[in-house]
Order: sequence, then structure tokens, then C-alpha cells
Amino acid sequence: MGVWASHPRHLSTNRVHTMDFQQRLQKAIQRGQRSHDAAAQARAEQAMGEEELRRLHSQYRLELSEHIEQCVKQLPQHFPGFRYETLVGTGGWGAAIARDDLSLSAGRRENLFSRLEVVVRPFASSHVLELAAKGTIRNKELYNRSQYQLLSHVDIASFRDLVDRWILEYAELYAAKS
Repeated sequence: MGVWASHPRHLSTNRVHTMDFQQRLQKAIQRGQRSHDAAAQARAEQAMGEEELRRLHSQYRLELSEHIEQCVKQLPQHFPGFRYETLVGTGGWGAAIARDDLSLSAGRRENLFSRLEVVVRPFASSHVLELAAKGTIRNKELYNRSQYQLLSHVDIASFRDLVDRWILEYAELYAAKS
């Protein structure tokens, strides 16, 4: 054993192994800490309770539905003929615009329907805040979108940005197709 310990090659291999082990040990500790943090987060969410989650959902729903209404109300000013509608019900809270057009071509009559609907879905046992939008232009559904986040992790600014983006996208598509 004295021969191995004094051999320089064995010492450098031993140092590399020790460094590798140290790195792996650090990573194992970090994984354990992340696991602990995730478990603590889950316990906090559970402790938050159903009533607190309902309150949070209601708060976010109110803020987002007001923003949706403000944005959607502006579209008929740029596209006359759209009818504005506030949505409140089992499908969610938000707003919609719709219009019916008549197309006459080659002696053929065709009804063309366009609609944009943006809503915050009702509270659900999954404890998420869900935003949904559906856009139809001239009888063709162009998009059907949905985005959600856990109520305990909601970034309300990202939802507001999403509302803006979806409404702007609809306006651009409608302008291009009409």
C-alpha cells in the first residue's frame, strides 16, 4: 500500500475522483434542496385552502374581465357592424364581438359570421386561472386558444399581455380578410 500512495499517477487520479465526487455531491445536495422546496410549496398551496384560492380566482377574474372588456369594446370603433356583448355565465366572464354579413356572388347568397370571444374560465377544482379566446372570421374559426397558470403562481401581467396579443391578432386577421 505504501507503493501506491507514493505513486504520483495514483495521486492525480485520486484528486480527479475527489473533484468529480465533490461536484456530484453538490448536485445531489442541490437536487435534495429543490425537492424540499417543491414539497414546501405544495404544503403551502394545500394550506392556502379552497376559500383563499376562490378569493384569488375572483380577484384575478375581475381584473382580467375588466381589461378584456376595455380592449374588446374598442374593436367595433374600427370595424363598424360588430355588436359588443359582455359575457357572464357558465362559460366564463369576459367579452365578445360578433357580426353577420351577407355575401352575394354569382347569384349565390351566403351568410358570413365573424366573432371574437375572450373569457376567464370559472373557478375549477384544478385551482388554475384559465384564459380562453376563440376567433372566427367569415365562417372560419381561425384560432381557439387557452392559457392557464396555477392560482398560487399567477403572473397577472402576462395574462393582460396575452389578452392584448390575442385581440390585436384578431384585429389584424380581420383587417386582412375583409
